[in-house]
Amino acid sequence: MAFTDGMLRDGALENKTIIVTGGGTGLGKSMASYFLKLGANIVICSRRMEVLEKTANELIETIGGNVLAIPCDVRQTEQIENVIAKSIEKFSRVDGLVNNSAGNFISPTEKLSYKAVDTVVDIVLRGTYYFTLALGKYWIENNIKGTVLNISTTYAWTGSGWVVPSAMAKAGVLAMTKSLAFEWASHGIRLNAIAPGPFPTKGAWDRLFPEELAKKFSFENRIPLQRVGNHQELANLAAYLMSDYSAYMTGEVITLDGGEILSAGQFNFLREVTDDQWNAIESQTKNAGRSSKNPE
Repeated sequence: MAFTDGMLRDGALENKTIIVTGGGTGLGKSMASYFLKLGANIVICSRRMEVLEKTANELIETIGGNVLAIPCDVRQTEQIENVIAKSIEKFSRVDGLVNNSAGNFISPTEKLSYKAVDTVVDIVLRGTYYFTLALGKYWIENNIKGTVLNISTTYAWTGSGWVVPSAMAKAGVLAMTKSLAFEWASHGIRLNAIAPGPFPTKGAWDRLFPEELAKKFSFENRIPLQRVGNHQELANLAAYLMSDYSAYMTGEVITLDGGEILSAGQFNFLREVTDDQWNAIESQTKNAGRSSKNPE
């Protein structure tokens, strides 16, 4: 068994219908693919129908099962309501939601226009609570114990320069996750989140990092486990959180980042010290100790 293998038993998500926003590409596609393998009906949505159709056809051809592709801009409530209505029409009900749609700019904040900030915040925060609220109302009205999984980020806690709109929006999503987890628990509705570290996807990664910068600031160099994440690792955790195996877990945010967030420790810069340098430090410390015992 390797970390690139699926974790849950076959049929773990059987008869569940799960909506994955941003499900046509990247991590959304990877999660949708694994959910499908585990028996779920999958609804993927994003703004580009041609991408969704290509992904849906690929998943059906390679895995089989039921995949419904519906275009949706998560900033538009009428489009969200349309996704939910068509999903219910096709599969009779909706059991889960993965809020994966995102937008981001890497830029000095003072260079951003108001519109650029609004674009990121509206997709990440507004889109997440619009979709969550719409499904929450449907679940409560129909006495369905639904499950929401929000894809967050570690800098939602720590903050981060040069991605301020994303950090603000993701922090809001975390607050919503914990708040609604408590409020809706009496309805049997669970909300959890994953805070991933770097899980490169070809399209998004290339847009954020030009090749020369990607090499210069390689994530592998500063992650304690010295590698980036594999999509199956995140899909495994996502499937667990969407399944009944995690029925006693709600309001939780799980970090999956190879230890990247731990790099903030005050003395973690000592990771760069070589064995020879450690030996020199040890020798210097011993000499200092002897001098203190035998003052002139």
